[in-house]
Amino acid sequence: SHQGADWNSIHEKICPLLIPPQPCFHSERDRKHGKEQLLRRQKSIVEVAFSTAQGFLWEGKALEALPAALQALRFSARAFGWSSVQLVPVYLLLAEASTGTGNLRQASKYLSEAEWIVLQTPDCPAAVQSRLHRGLGLFCVAQGNLDQALYHLATDVYLATSAFGVDSIEVSGGYFHMGNIFHRRNKMDVANSLYAEV
Repeated sequence: SHQGADWNSIHEKICPLLIPPQPCFHSERDRKHGKEQLLRRQKSIVEVAFSTAQGFLWEGKALEALPAALQALRFSARAFGWSSVQLVPVYLLLAEASTGTGNLRQASKYLSEAEWIVLQTPDCPAAVQSRLHRGLGLFCVAQGNLDQALYHLATDVYLATSAFGVDSIEVSGGYFHMGNIFHRRNKMDVANSLYAEV
């Protein structure tokens, strides 16, 4: 059943990209070309795996998203290194999928990995930090810690605004999730003002 889930989630799509390049190179130029070709292939796998996992999450199929997201992580690490900020969106995707399956412990581990990379990257872009805080906020909502969720989502809005501008669509997600929290708390005036921002 695990193999079937893995195949249906991602392997069918990335199998053609997994064919290894020609192993024997006769010149430095050929070796360089082979490395470039391998890196391009790995980046293609990351794009396919990430978008596939994202699609499953949008459809509400968190369990199906996990194998694709794990492949995206594996090949992102090969292409960029385990400490690269490029891994943060993948860790956030894995955390969202894990939360969707009810595995909050695993989601917490993925969020910790993402947070550690951001903390170790002094020039980490505000857009990446914004996504991290949104992921942390949604995780806190799943835990029922709404005050902490509001803190992270407000930070998300601030960082997204500084990265993309006040009227950018990227900012609207933070407002939307904050509105949902106030809606749950029956503070409809605040919730409606946040929905109006969206």
